[in-house]
Amino acid sequence: MPPVGVTVSLVAVMQKFPTAETIILSPGQKPRMMPDSAKVSMASVAWTSAESGTLMERVLAPANLRRAYQRVVSNKGAPGADGMTVADLAGHVKQYWPILKARLMAGEYHPQAVRAVEIPKPQGGTRQLGIPSVVDRLIQQALQQQLTPIFDPLFSDYSYGFRPGRSAHQAVGMARAHVASGYRWCVELDLEKFFDRVNHDILMACIERRIEDKGALRLIRRYLEAGVMSGGIVSQRQEGTPQGGPLSPLLSNILLDELDRELERRGHRFVRYADDANIYVRTPRSGERVLASVERFLCQRLKLTVNRKKSQVAEAWKCDYLGYGMSMHQQPRLRVATMSLGRLRDRLRILLRSVRARKVATVIERINPVLRGWAGYFKLSQSKRPLEKMDGWVRHKLRCVIWRQWKRPSTRARNLMRLGLSEERAYKSAFNGRGPWWNSGASHVNQALPKKLWDRLGLVSILDTINRLSRIT
Repeated sequence: MPPVGVTVSLVAVMQKFPTAETIILSPGQKPRMMPDSAKVSMASVAWTSAESGTLMERVLAPANLRRAYQRVVSNKGAPGADGMTVADLAGHVKQYWPILKARLMAGEYHPQAVRAVEIPKPQGGTRQLGIPSVVDRLIQQALQQQLTPIFDPLFSDYSYGFRPGRSAHQAVGMARAHVASGYRWCVELDLEKFFDRVNHDILMACIERRIEDKGALRLIRRYLEAGVMSGGIVSQRQEGTPQGGPLSPLLSNILLDELDRELERRGHRFVRYADDANIYVRTPRSGERVLASVERFLCQRLKLTVNRKKSQVAEAWKCDYLGYGMSMHQQPRLRVATMSLGRLRDRLRILLRSVRARKVATVIERINPVLRGWAGYFKLSQSKRPLEKMDGWVRHKLRCVIWRQWKRPSTRARNLMRLGLSEERAYKSAFNGRGPWWNSGASHVNQALPKKLWDRLGLVSILDTINRLSRIT
């Protein structure tokens, strides 16, 4: 968060927009009169639920902008292509907002190119994010806040991604409910490079059904067409909506709502979270038929491509969804997907790779947020054995860190005796010639460093956390 004074100064700017009669051209220049056609009373731009002004006026209203600013600041985030940080936003807006607002209202504003960032994908490969400038993030957030109340009530009840009051947990629960109702075959849809393949004309046609404000429509298209800067070179974009901006999730939902409505029209049981969609059917034959027909619809109507290598028709318990899997029971039980357990291990290995010389308390402080967040997301899991094994693996890794820190056999023997082992057993264990991983999983180290010791040190137990969350909910 920026200092309180910076926030207050921005709020003051939002409260003191230029009057309808004047507009500041640039710092140091005198104001000039605006034409009568451009005059807008302050009352007409105040953000209320019964706003009668144009959509752009509501987007640029002081109350809406204050909400957008607070959201952008709380999200933090990296600088865009211009290098401006979130901490610089308040001062920039304080100085240049009158010019910026005038250009937005006149339809003369052009967004900056987004900064391309490659991030690794869990299944391998990379995904490109587009990081807008902080000024564009502010405008996009303000626009998203006004578009969401218009579009979100119209979305399907089976859509859960990036919607207010909806979550991945609800999506997983709906998937389980479909399977429990007898729809035990799953059509897994994988849209190939969805965010890179969004057709601008089709998306804008969907938006124009609900939005008439030409200024807002022009601004949305310009955000879609904003260039991408990579390696100092800006390339123009003819399709796609890059992930990384506040507006992209809503735009993706607007386009994919067309798919939702088609599936509802056909009477299918399905669940969608962003571009992750599963359709549930009763037989494998109907699943193959559905996959083929949905692929045709996506290709012909939305110009999207189904990745056939990653799409499949399979039993529901063979199809993971949002990190969860299901059992084969008639009333399926939720479990943590094997791939999710593997990702957690990989992440912890990276965190523990450079902590050999640090205190145990510091190491625990470093990994606890990861364990706590992971347990919070997988609190729906009804299969406890994998969680118990993961807890054991974490303690095993920490014991290995400590065993390495003790280094010499004499030091290890002395510490084992201090922790309660007999002298004979301590020396036999310390001088056994085995490696750190074997010793850290052996009975002598488990006895010296038991679970109750880790509990006293504050190590988060995934199983205990999930059990506690289950009792609360």
